[in-house]
Amino acid sequence: MRLKHFNVAFGEQVFKALGDESRIRILNLIHKNKEMCISDLEQVLDFTQTKVSRHLIYLKNAGLVSFRRVDNWAYYYLKDETVDFVNQIFGYLDKDAMLLKDMEVYNVLYSNRELAVCKLHSRRWQG
Repeated sequence: MRLKHFNVAFGEQVFKALGDESRIRILNLIHKNKEMCISDLEQVLDFTQTKVSRHLIYLKNAGLVSFRRVDNWAYYYLKDETVDFVNQIFGYLDKDAMLLKDMEVYNVLYSNRELAVCKLHSRRWQG
């Protein structure tokens, strides 16, 4: 499914959503990995749960992402109708150093779940 009605009102929401570095980073990770939960985004980006949740709500309200619940977990993914549009946007950003670094961190944490657990525990004891 593709966007059928890209009008000024929808464009305004989308461009406002993309007007924040944190939301671009979150959206890129979801785009690259098909779906992500809040805790994984927290660890990769080193953001608080509150910050990730706030930005995800903004992306959801802009019509870019949706989520599915599995027990106590919420997995965020791109809405089907926005996939082509988001692909185009991130096609222009595919060499961005920050976004590449985010994916590198994700790949390290994903491939070594023990490292992710250590990072999570160290963050809890620090604050």
